[in-house]
Amino acid sequence: MSRQSIWATKVAALVQGGNSEAAIAQIKVAPTVKDLKDLRALLISSKLLARHPNVDDATSDMIVALSSPRLHRSP
Repeated sequence: MSRQSIWATKVAALVQGGNSEAAIAQIKVAPTVKDLKDLRALLISSKLLARHPNVDDATSDMIVALSSPRLHRSP
């Protein structure tokens, strides 16, 4: 069994407190896709995702960005 991320609970608290701009800034530097999915699950269960469509868009975009393969740049 995996534990839920501490990062996700902290960012969910930002959204719950009404500071969605700070939450979006944290979402843009999210550590992993799993953390983003944990955050989405928390926000869905507390019905905050429907009230904050900009956070919904940011999490969706970052899941796609972190899931896609990275392009390799030669030095």
